[in-house]
Amino acid sequence: MYLKIKRVFDFVLAILLLVIFAIPMIIVALCIKIEDGGPVIYKSRRMGKDLKEFNTYKFRSMKTKRQELHSKLSHEQMVTKVGKFIRKTSLDELPQLFNILKGEMSFIGPRPWIPDYYVWFDDRQKRRADVLPGISGLAQVKGRNGINIFKKIEYDLKYVDNMSFKQDIAIIFETIATVFSKTNAEITENGIKEEINELRESKEMTKVG
Repeated sequence: MYLKIKRVFDFVLAILLLVIFAIPMIIVALCIKIEDGGPVIYKSRRMGKDLKEFNTYKFRSMKTKRQELHSKLSHEQMVTKVGKFIRKTSLDELPQLFNILKGEMSFIGPRPWIPDYYVWFDDRQKRRADVLPGISGLAQVKGRNGINIFKKIEYDLKYVDNMSFKQDIAIIFETIATVFSKTNAEITENGIKEEINELRESKEMTKVG
C-alpha cells in the first residue's frame, strides 16, 4: 500500500517543484549554454529498480568531452564555473525530477549507481534494486561518500527492509540539513573505480574461501 502512496507523493511533489523551480532551471540552463556552448543536460546510464537500466538527468557541471580530450586537467579543474555553483547548491540534481515523473526514480531510495557496480554484487547486495533509486537516501544522510562502499550498501539494504513513510520523512529533513554541508558530497571517477575494485576483490576472496 505504501508503495502506491509513495508513487503518488513523488509524482505530485515532482510537478510542484518543477513549477517552483522552472525559472531557476531555465536560468541555469542558459548559464551553462553561455559558458561554453555545450549540452545543458548530462545523461548517465544507471541501474534502476529490478535491475533495469535507465538514463539519469543532471545539469552538466563538467567541461565537455571534447575539451577533456584536449586537456590534462584534474577532476576539480574539469568542473566549470557554473558547475561549481550548481554542485554547491545541488541545483544540478533538479533535472532528476523528470526521472521521478517517468517513474524511474523516487525522492528517497538508494542512489542509482552505474551498472559496473552490479557486476560484483552478490544476490543479497542486489536487493538494493528492489525499490526505486532515489535522489537522496539513508546512506546519503549517514555519511555520503565518507563511508566505504560496504557500509553504503548496508544502509541501502536497511532502507529496503524498513521502508516506511516515517523513515522517508526523516530522510527528507536530514537531506535538507546535509545540502548545506558539502563534506563528502562528491565522488570522483577514481573514487568510483576504487569502490568497484573493492567489490571485485571481496567477491574474488569469497570465491577463494
